[in-house]
Amino acid sequence: MDATEVTSSNGATKPAGSDTFSFLDPYAWFTPDRLHPIVEALVYWRDPKKSGVVFGSIMAILLSLCYMSLISVVAYSSLLALTGTVCFRIYKNILQAVQKTSEGHPFKEFLELELSLPQDKVREIVDTAVVHINAAIVELRRLFLVEDLVDSIKFGVCLWCLTYVGAIFNGMTLVILAFVALFTVPKIYENNKASIDTYIDMGRSKVAEITSKVKAAVPIGKKEPEKDKEQ
Repeated sequence: MDATEVTSSNGATKPAGSDTFSFLDPYAWFTPDRLHPIVEALVYWRDPKKSGVVFGSIMAILLSLCYMSLISVVAYSSLLALTGTVCFRIYKNILQAVQKTSEGHPFKEFLELELSLPQDKVREIVDTAVVHINAAIVELRRLFLVEDLVDSIKFGVCLWCLTYVGAIFNGMTLVILAFVALFTVPKIYENNKASIDTYIDMGRSKVAEITSKVKAAVPIGKKEPEKDKEQ
C-alpha cells in the first residue's frame, strides 16, 4: 500500500490528506471513503460503543449549555473529570500498597502520548478554510448585488424562511439538531441510498425545470451576447 494512503473502517484505501477537505465539504459526510477513518467510524456507528460514548458525552454538554453558561459547563465538566481521575489514582495507589505491586502511574500511557498539533496539517486546514471563506464572500457579493436576479430571489426566499426558523429555534437548539443529524442522517442515507437518490434526482429535475422557466420569464440580469465588431 502507498505510504500516502490510509485504510478506512470498511477496508477502502484513500489518500491520507483527503480528510482535510472532508470536514468543510458537506457532501463528504455522505461519502464514507472521503472521511477520515476515525470520523467515519464514529459518524457511521461502526463501533456502537465508541459512537455512543462520543455522542452521549457531547450531547450532554450541548444540553447543559441550554441551561448554564459556557464557563459553568466547562468548569463543572472539568471538575467532574478531575474528580474521577483523582479518585482513580488514589484507588490504584491503595490497591498497589495492599497488593504490594509496582504497576506505576495508572495514566502513564496517556501521559506519554504526543499531543502537539502537526504544523503542516494545521496550515493545510487553515489554507482550505481561507479558500472556502473567500469563495463564500464572492458568492455573497454576487447574491446581494444581484448579479443574477433569479439567484438573488432564491437567496431572499431562503433568508425569509430563516426568519421563521429563528423565531421557532434559538442558536443552541439548531446546534443540537445539527449534531443529532450528523450522527443519524449519514447512516440513514447509507442504509437507504438507492431510494433516497431517486427522490433527490426527482427533486433536482423539478427545481431545474422551475428555475429555467423563471429565468425564461424574467430575463433580467442576462448578459447580451457580444456582437462581432468585424464588418
